[in-house]
Amino acid sequence: MNASKTGLRRGLQIAASGAAAAVALGFLSVGAANADTLVPLPDGSITKTLVDGTVVTITRTGESALVSPSMGATPLHRNVWVSGKVAAEVTGPNAKGGAITAGYVVACQLTLGGKAGADSGIATNWDGTDAKTPASAKSSGTVSIGPGQARSVRLLDLEKADAFGAESHSGANSFKGKSGSVTYADSTIGVEGCAGYAQARSYATVSVSTDNVTSSTTLWGQPFSIG
Repeated sequence: MNASKTGLRRGLQIAASGAAAAVALGFLSVGAANADTLVPLPDGSITKTLVDGTVVTITRTGESALVSPSMGATPLHRNVWVSGKVAAEVTGPNAKGGAITAGYVVACQLTLGGKAGADSGIATNWDGTDAKTPASAKSSGTVSIGPGQARSVRLLDLEKADAFGAESHSGANSFKGKSGSVTYADSTIGVEGCAGYAQARSYATVSVSTDNVTSSTTLWGQPFSIG
């Protein structure tokens, strides 16, 4: 299949574009969200200069979350529809493009927080340590988590043929040149099994490989309550 046209799910779009203007990133938690509550989230940006002089800038704009009760209609179920745009710009004499992985970390009875920075993570207590992205990741859909657990949910599910002609899936959008972006609209994340306070936080990781260095830079969004 053509990954750029058919591999998108739930209102996701991919396009090449320049990075938007950098703005400050806030990390204070939003108050508890009620049924059918629209949560506008702040724009954010991060810039990292690699050891060979390549400069990576990630910008997130227009992010929001619409929180609603699940059709399951129980305290263990929630639904959230997320929207936003992530743009990446890679500059310098060694720049060859990169790959954007966008998603959300969803947690139950954990507080998602942290500091801004190229190597910042999400300060939580699920392992007693900071972490960048939980190892367990899946594409947008329903996430089953219990108290004290967190899951990473990828927004992209791109299909393409592997070297043997079989279907393969990727959560990263690769781009060539200096810029690329991922735009998502009303991408659904369902949560079930959480008997307690649930929270979510967006992340966008841009991976870059040049002749001299391989590096990943992550931009974290503001945590918000999903009830």
